[in-house]
Amino acid sequence: MKKTLGIIGGVGPLATMLIGEMIVRRTKANKDQEHVHTIIDNDTSIPDRTAYILDDTKENPIPYLQRDAKKLAEYGAGVICIPCNTAHTFYREMQEATSVPVLHMIRETAKRARELGANRVGILATDGTLASNMYQTALEEQGITPVVPNAHIQQQVMAVIYDYVKAGRDVPPELWAPIEAVMTDCDRIILGCTELSIVNRDLKLSTQYIDSLVVLAEAAIVACGYEINS
Repeated sequence: MKKTLGIIGGVGPLATMLIGEMIVRRTKANKDQEHVHTIIDNDTSIPDRTAYILDDTKENPIPYLQRDAKKLAEYGAGVICIPCNTAHTFYREMQEATSVPVLHMIRETAKRARELGANRVGILATDGTLASNMYQTALEEQGITPVVPNAHIQQQVMAVIYDYVKAGRDVPPELWAPIEAVMTDCDRIILGCTELSIVNRDLKLSTQYIDSLVVLAEAAIVACGYEINS
């Protein structure tokens, strides 16, 4: 039985639009009626997740995430996903807000790394995601060694995410090159922030990268009872 997909969006807005396109392009379908029925709530009012993780005096995004999960369930979603790795720090709270299953982007991405035979995997993500240790734990559970950037490179990753993608600016290849260079000892590199999926699209990064947004899109298609394009 086919299920309706609900997407908690706005985190960020461009990544939300991109996963919508990914789902359409990756679904095996020959006409409109064979695509996934999708409800996208591009809720740009959700407070910054990294800011709250690093300083809990900042505005708490959890009530917003829970509200949106409930809203999508009321609208008829049978599966929910959220295209934001950092928000998965609050996965338990989101899932507790509804009986509708919420896909776990980070666990799905770690499983993909295992399926690809990776032993040593780099993680490019926000400060909040790295501080939460979600990717490190998920990879270790799959028998994979996680690798995080040094402090200087992590600053550059955050600049790409916030100063460029979230600000609507194109990321120049010369800004990305030093980030990639420090991960040469990794089998694979996870793009563990959905803003980095925009970089992947625009710079046409190599197949060494595992794009968490692609993984989530494909997991959502299957969870809703559809097939992925071969």
